[in-house]
Amino acid sequence: MTELVFKSALDLGRMLRARKISSQDLLQACLDQYAKHNDSINAVVVTQLDKAKAAAAAADKRLKKGRALSAFDGVPMTMKESFDWVGSPSTWGDPALRDNMPAVDAVALQRLTAAGAVPYGKTNVPLHLADWQSFNAIYGTTNNPWDVTRTPGGSSGGAAAALATGMSAMEIGSDIGASIRNPAHYCGVYGHKPTYGVVPYRGHLMPGSVSISDITVAGPMARSARDLTAMMKLMAGSEGIEARGLQFKLPVAPQKSLKDFRVAVRLSSPIAEVDQTLQDLLTKLGAFLQKRVKRLSWEAAPTFSDAEAYENYIILLRTTATKRMSAKEVEKYAAQARTLAADDTSYVALMTRAFGLSHSAWLKANERRHQMALLWDRFFDDWDVMLCPTAASAAWPHDQKGERHERFIPVNGKMVSTIDQRFWAGYSGNFYLPSTVAPIGLTAQGLPCGVQIITRAYGDYTSLRFAELLEREYGGFVPPPGH
Repeated sequence: MTELVFKSALDLGRMLRARKISSQDLLQACLDQYAKHNDSINAVVVTQLDKAKAAAAAADKRLKKGRALSAFDGVPMTMKESFDWVGSPSTWGDPALRDNMPAVDAVALQRLTAAGAVPYGKTNVPLHLADWQSFNAIYGTTNNPWDVTRTPGGSSGGAAAALATGMSAMEIGSDIGASIRNPAHYCGVYGHKPTYGVVPYRGHLMPGSVSISDITVAGPMARSARDLTAMMKLMAGSEGIEARGLQFKLPVAPQKSLKDFRVAVRLSSPIAEVDQTLQDLLTKLGAFLQKRVKRLSWEAAPTFSDAEAYENYIILLRTTATKRMSAKEVEKYAAQARTLAADDTSYVALMTRAFGLSHSAWLKANERRHQMALLWDRFFDDWDVMLCPTAASAAWPHDQKGERHERFIPVNGKMVSTIDQRFWAGYSGNFYLPSTVAPIGLTAQGLPCGVQIITRAYGDYTSLRFAELLEREYGGFVPPPGH
């Protein structure tokens, strides 16, 4: 059974339809992994087992009659704690939200359960989803299954850890600052950050909010790139008011093999230096691709500076937090911002300006963001994908002291701010671009490394196709030792 739970969700679905295993037995196999490993990992923090067992029994009845709802009918899944699931609280790791019991499932979850997927639990997050670690005062700390002294990433950290340990076959995550991508990278699984707005976000909002924040997206996580593609086909598309007149039709990837791809590769940035251990793995991948793709460049990049891209992202990212601030708080930050030197572009200075930003200033920042987005789109006239780091390092030791920007991680023998690597989050995210993270190997310390595959807006299936080909021809998910 241990080998079984590490198969891809699509392979599990095929076994179910062939009646090689029942959905109830498959659910139990995942629950056995949960019972065996969750005490040490703390990935799954909420369960509704009676509900899951009833769903698995219903799937078995359909499958016995040959009436599978989809390729995922009967496959066990979990979801990020912040997604609404009737019968469980959506706390976002905040004790004040312990009693936030939704009346309706999140739309992304509805689309997977309508396809027969069997949810049994929720996975851990940081407070308000605001960290690259996953810990909170309600559910405690989630550990990385490759090294329990290290972070699994955040904010979809419990999700990645559950997938890596075989507790779950499919996951729903969300991403505004690499919250799907970093955990996938740190735990050695797959994650896809869709084009902004393509996957419905309703049912993933804090109480009292109905509007969706800038930049943030919902998306799939799994142990196979093929699973991500199949999940996107179920999850993507308008809903609610928009669905009355707006439907997405994401273009099919035209590439059939690696030789059809034009590939740009970036190893590091002066804004966010990448540890050499990760650069070496990216270089090894690039060398593998050099003779297998249509064209490959180590220099090609969109024609804007990394510094401007980073500063624009931090400003626009941090302004999303002002939605929950009072007018008095905003004015306090605006007053502080007026005291800053004009050339102070430190993270704290950028954050302070963002918290006190006027609407006029936001409009100017947004205009520049869209100008740079057009430069990205022109870049993708010549290149199909950009391969680059997901983060500055592999998973780093737990550090829960102080604020995020006060914490440091080792990169090439130096201690650098954890916040610097936000450059790699915003490189695609701030411009609404899709990007897929795929595992490409282990560092000398035995920690996973994932490559970030960026492509043009609404080209989700292109980055996913590239990830599928890497999985087939280069390598993919491997279980962490001991699980």
